[in-house]
Amino acid sequence: MTASDHDIALIAHLMRRAGFGASRAELEDLAERGYGSVVEDLLNPEQQPDIDEDTLYRYLPMIEVPNTVNHAQMKWLYWMANTRKPLQEKVALFWHHVFATGNAKVESHTDMLVQVGMFREHGMGNFRNLLMRLAEDPAMIYWLDNNENHKRAPNENWGRELLELFALGVGSYTEKDVYECSRAFTGWTMAPKIPGVPWGPWPWGFLYKAEDHDFTDKTFLGHTGNFNGEDIIDVVVRQPASALFISRHLYNFFVADEHPVPAWPTTPPKDPEAVKAIADSLIESGFEMKAALRTILTSDFFKNAAYQRVKNPVEVFINTLKITGDMLEPEPRWIEASDEPIYMGQEVLNPPTVEGWHTGREWVNSGALISRVNFVADRVSNVDLPGVRDIIRRVSDNGSAISAAELVDRCLDLIGPLEVTEETRKELIEEAEGTVAAGSGGSNGDLPQRVADVLALIAGTREYQFC
Repeated sequence: MTASDHDIALIAHLMRRAGFGASRAELEDLAERGYGSVVEDLLNPEQQPDIDEDTLYRYLPMIEVPNTVNHAQMKWLYWMANTRKPLQEKVALFWHHVFATGNAKVESHTDMLVQVGMFREHGMGNFRNLLMRLAEDPAMIYWLDNNENHKRAPNENWGRELLELFALGVGSYTEKDVYECSRAFTGWTMAPKIPGVPWGPWPWGFLYKAEDHDFTDKTFLGHTGNFNGEDIIDVVVRQPASALFISRHLYNFFVADEHPVPAWPTTPPKDPEAVKAIADSLIESGFEMKAALRTILTSDFFKNAAYQRVKNPVEVFINTLKITGDMLEPEPRWIEASDEPIYMGQEVLNPPTVEGWHTGREWVNSGALISRVNFVADRVSNVDLPGVRDIIRRVSDNGSAISAAELVDRCLDLIGPLEVTEETRKELIEEAEGTVAAGSGGSNGDLPQRVADVLALIAGTREYQFC
């Protein structure tokens, strides 16, 4: 029994959201296995091998010990494109959005990669434990000045963002709670680095200085005691607002575009029932992220949400590589190509503020949109790339002449499957008129270029920019 068009479309939607997309051949193989089986494989990444870093470093030695942030960005993007654990890597990108930390201030791409590795290892685990590791993460400590948080001079930056942007949301705490939270995290700082010479850059380590911690009682969110940071996090995750806040983040990243986070206190969720279902799974599981992800990926609201999110630039970049089969191995072109998401408006390891990136339609301002379309069009119109050659072969597989409408429909199917409006389809057909394939093989030597031209046109459609 072969997979139906519906099965392939649903798997394509799953792999765009729970990963970074897949080639048509991969989608067909996954569809044969069944949706539920694929979801469980995604949720259990430990069953798959890690990236072969030895081979990677042999071809791109500069990223084994990155000496520039560009090399560090290239390393992570390579992981995204080649991982056998796509959901694990997508979740790491999700937490990088939520717990935004920027190298512009940290100035240590080594520590930024350590943070990404922490998201990779623990991002699908328990949320309470993840917050603990975040509070001890040196890049975050420096980013939000907790190294300047002393018992005689509390610094509120980390405490404020923990409550406002990371775990509860505006309206769920008071200014007094921010101050008491900050007092509880006094003494949580970074250990000095080992000198970089002669062994290269070393990451910071976490250091707890008991002599700099405020051991007096604190009153936080209605609870009073001699709280340390662990106690604060325990109180935070018990707040009903915490599960709802993280669930709305999950909905925004994996299901459908929401309003920017600053608008959430006054703007209800797009789908309150869906957000509540995710929150309920978090609470019932003791804040296990895997349970929340399973709820999302198996739900009807997820399955019915295709093309309700604008692709972020990293998704545009990696998804295009997967469709075209381009650069799915170590090679020198990675050095320049890793800048492409930056041109589109997203510089990984360096979000613009602690709020991270504003998503949705804000990704597609006029300048960024041109960069997105040009990047995709250049790749999908390159008939030398293996993924493009496979699409060409599939378009001409029956060996008979095809109309402009058939050419467009097959290309839309093979690059997605992609659903476009009737108006868009009509415009694509009009562009394809006059370049109708008369046959295949040697009798139709220009068919590859006609297919490539249609694929490039599709790259410029509104629908292709969504996932």
